[in-house]
Amino acid sequence: MDLKQLEYFIAVCEQKSYSRAVDVLGLSQPSLSRHVQQLEAEVGQHLLRRTGRGVEPTPAGLRLLNHARNIASAVHAAQDDMQSLRAQTGGRIRLGLPPRISRRIAPAVIKAFRATCAHAALNISEGLSREIYEWISKGRLDIALLYDPPASDLLHYQSVFREPLVLAYSRHYRPTPPDTIPVSLLGNLPLVMPGPPASIRMLVDDACRMLNINLNVVAEVDLVQSVVETTLQADVCSILPLSEVEDVRHRGRFRYSRIEDPVILNNLVIACPAAQDRRNRLNDGVARILRERMQVAYGKGHG
Repeated sequence: MDLKQLEYFIAVCEQKSYSRAVDVLGLSQPSLSRHVQQLEAEVGQHLLRRTGRGVEPTPAGLRLLNHARNIASAVHAAQDDMQSLRAQTGGRIRLGLPPRISRRIAPAVIKAFRATCAHAALNISEGLSREIYEWISKGRLDIALLYDPPASDLLHYQSVFREPLVLAYSRHYRPTPPDTIPVSLLGNLPLVMPGPPASIRMLVDDACRMLNINLNVVAEVDLVQSVVETTLQADVCSILPLSEVEDVRHRGRFRYSRIEDPVILNNLVIACPAAQDRRNRLNDGVARILRERMQVAYGKGHG
């Protein structure tokens, strides 16, 4: 039994699905299944059982899950204690940002960090929200901004910005959609969108699923910037955050319709380790900087 096996087991239990755990961990499903089987062989117990909605821990699995979380928390606490020790003589904090956010706030964050944490170093890693979630869950980051992350006992979330998703299209797209459009009519439009499990796609899919709407997704593109360029150059629509559509760098080439019935809001959060002993003054300082910079860059949002 090793820490990696326990972390994989925790991920399957939290995601309640091998396929969703695979997306979070970045493994192949056969590899993940093999690790869980090895863990079951070592403890001599069946740890997971399949249900109609995925998988859930057996009674033995629930007992091991409690031990596994305590072990993972203790390891992360030890790592953080060493990081805090380094922080007393300077230290380094590792921040994860989605590229779209990083482009707008990273220079100001670095400037504010140098002014308030002059003896420490800041390392910024960019990635998709699902990548950043994996990195911070595995202790590779100390703090991060994430869009709509899944629930986790290992992380603490604080919402800093919510904004509506809108139907976006170029000014040349015809016929021009109305100024507002209900979710029930989104299935009539050719869409280019990120594939699951991208946060935007999951939010839209959930809203459509409630209304039994099938989207007409003609292409799946993972990077938001590629979705943007495809929407502007091809005869398609997309669903994007309002701030992206109104960004000045697009020079007014976008038009959009507000989505209603229901309104779909994304949620950008600050993610930190949940255990109080893993948090330190650098984390708190960077969290404060992030909140301030987001308010300057995007306003107060929707809560």
